[in-house]
Amino acid sequence: MAEATIRDVARRAEVSVASVSRALNGLDNVRAETREKVIKAANELGYVPHAGARSLSLARAHAIGVVLPDLHGEFFSECVRGMDKEASRRGYLLLLSNMHDDSDQAAVALRAMRGRVDGLLVMAPHIAPETLEHAIPPALPSVMLNSHADLPGRPALRFDNRAGAEAMVDHLVANGYRHIVHIAGPEGNLDAAQRADGYLAACARHALPARILPGDFNEEAGEAAAREILASSTPTDAVFAANDMMAIGCLHALRSAGTQVPEQIAVAGFDDVPLARYLSLSTIRVNIAEMGARAVARLIDLLEGKDLTRASETLPPELVTRATTAPRTAHPNGAAHA
Repeated sequence: MAEATIRDVARRAEVSVASVSRALNGLDNVRAETREKVIKAANELGYVPHAGARSLSLARAHAIGVVLPDLHGEFFSECVRGMDKEASRRGYLLLLSNMHDDSDQAAVALRAMRGRVDGLLVMAPHIAPETLEHAIPPALPSVMLNSHADLPGRPALRFDNRAGAEAMVDHLVANGYRHIVHIAGPEGNLDAAQRADGYLAACARHALPARILPGDFNEEAGEAAAREILASSTPTDAVFAANDMMAIGCLHALRSAGTQVPEQIAVAGFDDVPLARYLSLSTIRVNIAEMGARAVARLIDLLEGKDLTRASETLPPELVTRATTAPRTAHPNGAAHA
């Protein structure tokens, strides 16, 4: 079957070729309904814009496409740092792109990589597996990172989020905390869901009350959760955030309000971004840079015919205890918030 062209998309969407070009390039002078029609037509036809739609050369580009949910923040910068180090060591360049919560735009971003790169690294904890499977060009070797499900023929690397969350709750309980609030990550995000599941499982195992506040992995969500905790009459003596950035936001808000950490409320996170060490934040280390490097190594081995098993890997987390969750016996005068 012949590759779909921009004219095919224009006919399917019943708009001009110029409108298709503007819509797929994200320009502002396109009405929302037109953009939606164009993206829908492109997805239905499997259209690949720009260079990816040209005839494919059999020569290696020695480039790896990296598609992440975001390109900002310490988590993603650490992940890319690990990827770049391993890619450079093995003679490859990285081509970075991001995809937000819009699965249609994510599909276009993934297809656009074809013809530009030899293979793909895709981190998509927020995209449904059927959407990913449809969007990734079938002939393009890919390795999935922290995605919802294994895709046929595509190795996957993921963290054991549930085990990490359970380990953190176990640590807090062992240190004397009994009223532990969890700040969750965004809805629909696989990492966030698994960390919340681990928190709930550990609370049930210890017969502790569970309380989950909404979050989105950003510092502001941690600050908002801290304000809600301080304004509530529900007892709280520890906060376990689904990532370090929310934990840092919570830590800042609590201290700004005059709450002693950990004497009154302990705070813990997840990821172990570099800033966590400087703030003495207890967390779950997931070796972000190491995962990025490992993903690149797996993909290049796949490209070079060295990875014949294409097996998926689950990377174990590591509990890192610091001052923000010191044992309650070390500060007997501290009282849980009420």
